[in-house]
Amino acid sequence: MVEIRKASGGGRFEKIGSYSRALRVGPMVFVAGTTAIEPSGRLHAPGDTYAQTVYALGRIEQALVDVGAAMTDVVRTRFIFTDMATAGDAIRAHGEVFAGIEPVMTGFEAGLTTPGMMVEIEVDAVIAAALDT
Repeated sequence: MVEIRKASGGGRFEKIGSYSRALRVGPMVFVAGTTAIEPSGRLHAPGDTYAQTVYALGRIEQALVDVGAAMTDVVRTRFIFTDMATAGDAIRAHGEVFAGIEPVMTGFEAGLTTPGMMVEIEVDAVIAAALDT
């Protein structure tokens, strides 16, 4: 039987949209697009790509933990930027968080839902230890 675990991040659209922040299916973990919206509903550090990236990656880390995974299990990151000119700030934060892990990374530019929101991040992970069982 394949283990399925779900985690909620408390996002305002999760319940309305009927989706999980993180979904684990066996050793595979998928984390939904995650932004820097604080629990209060306010945007964290409007206009600051670096600060929003660090904040969103913290939310992602918690979602991974909630389904039995860790940042070391991440194999792919996808970044959506409102302005590619600020991508360097996100790449710097990514390098700090994923030093020694080095997942593959993709980034592209698109509109996001909130003025001042600079980045949205989603990740995929594979729990290697779960492959051995």
